[in-house]
Amino acid sequence: MTPEYVIDLGREAIMTCLLVAGPLLLSGLAIGLLISILQAATQIQEATLSFVPKILAVMLAALLLAPWMMTVLTDFASRLFSNLASAIR
Repeated sequence: MTPEYVIDLGREAIMTCLLVAGPLLLSGLAIGLLISILQAATQIQEATLSFVPKILAVMLAALLLAPWMMTVLTDFASRLFSNLASAIR
């Protein structure tokens, strides 16, 4: 197992994590931004007001994107396990 292989494997693992978590984080970010704009426009300064919409948006995104996320993760895992035997030699 060469250092280049380990670095490539780590890079691919990080990119897979970002690819899977990115849409969930972006949905929470978008809803949080909309709630913040609404709070600024109405001058309601309640910090806990944005938690429930963010949680609902992330849960909805997770439900809608779950098949795609599982496909990405299983593809990564199958590539990892198929290349692991050749990397150990």
